[in-house]
Amino acid sequence: MTIKVLLVDDEPLVRAGLRAVLEAQPDIEVVGEAADGAAVVPLVRSLRPDVVAMDVRMPLMDGIEATQAVLRTVDSPPKILVVTTFENDEYVYGALRAGADGFLLKRARPVEIVHAVRLVAEGDSLLFPAAVRELAAAYGQERPANEAHEALVRAHLTDREEDVLRLMARGLSNAEIASRLIVGTETVKSHVSAILAKLGARDRTQAVIAAYESGFVSPT
Repeated sequence: MTIKVLLVDDEPLVRAGLRAVLEAQPDIEVVGEAADGAAVVPLVRSLRPDVVAMDVRMPLMDGIEATQAVLRTVDSPPKILVVTTFENDEYVYGALRAGADGFLLKRARPVEIVHAVRLVAEGDSLLFPAAVRELAAAYGQERPANEAHEALVRAHLTDREEDVLRLMARGLSNAEIASRLIVGTETVKSHVSAILAKLGARDRTQAVIAAYESGFVSPT
């Protein structure tokens, strides 16, 4: 199945570089480009991409606002991959909290760019788990710990769901979690779906951030 990608960055050279890398792959198609986050919602509605690769800092509407707009107004929204210059960036963490599915460094090698797009599109593993942990340690205190903890308590996760969430936070894929817990992959998928529903999380990235911010898993 072809992964359709929308590129959003105010630097034409960045867009051109990403397009060249991605379109060299037989299973990836770049369906459109935009120079600012303000153009994202109408393009997502018309082009129906699977993944939006979006700069986090843009002049009119940044990646955080654009992510929020897409998730708020588009039915069955695409996966959102934030593209950034600096990984330890408060804007990146803000975008992840807003619902972005992962982030990619602009200096990443072509093989890393392709891997990131495919991984985010599949959605069964956490992209750059160590970096997400570092971002949570640096900026996760923005949400009051008691509020985050109470939200996790209200979720009423089962013991097995807690086990799965801990392994998700370590970056394990569904297959790796299944192997570790000696269960089937479909069982893990069911647990992950239940965790996301109970936490009100869009995907595993937001679930892991909630686990860090609540103190359920320590980011340090």
